[in-house]
Amino acid sequence: MSSARNRTHRERHRSDRIGWLRAAVLGANDGIVSTASLVAGVAAAQASHGTILTTAIAGLVAGAMSMAAGEYVSVHSQSDTEQADLEREQTELHAEPAAEHRELAAIYVHRGLDPALAKEVAQQLMAHDALGAHARDELGLSATSSARPVQAALASAGSFAAGALLPTLVVIAAPPPALLPWLCGSTLVFLAALGALAARAGGAGMLAGAWRVTFWGALALAVTWGVGTLFGAAV
Repeated sequence: MSSARNRTHRERHRSDRIGWLRAAVLGANDGIVSTASLVAGVAAAQASHGTILTTAIAGLVAGAMSMAAGEYVSVHSQSDTEQADLEREQTELHAEPAAEHRELAAIYVHRGLDPALAKEVAQQLMAHDALGAHARDELGLSATSSARPVQAALASAGSFAAGALLPTLVVIAAPPPALLPWLCGSTLVFLAALGALAARAGGAGMLAGAWRVTFWGALALAVTWGVGTLFGAAV
């Protein structure tokens, strides 16, 4: 038998990236949009360059911490729910193993297995790892979808800071009289690139991904610029 036949067949699925990709894209998008919009609003109100830069840095730090805290609490709540379901399932496995076996077999029958084969599969899987089989096939829990609060919090905070750093660097580099055009133009480019890269990583269309992210970013910039102009004129 050739070595090619013996070689292990490996597959890479994009679903493995769902957890960290969602947090990273959300954080980076939030960082770019919220910081650029905040700066646009303050700049439109005729604030000084020093005030605008301080606002950008404060927005970066506060936003990163807020993202980390919010993501941690949210994902930890999901983790608590998953753990409670697993504990309840473990109790049921100890109390009524026969009923749990029938329940698992019924799931496999519903998926298309012959009843006799479904019972045999359920029996063998429960003998190997009863809780794991029920977690996966009854509760829909797996290592890929399992909640990881710390990982999600760090990914959100880091990606937000990375995203927010981009408009902050524009504030530093752009000439003050042309700050708003530089900021708005570069922000739309950043968002389009982020949307396209995220779509590519997830296996979706890059153009559609770039368009939807850029549209909402442009809307946020326009609204905050209008608010800043209004309040700046009022003062």
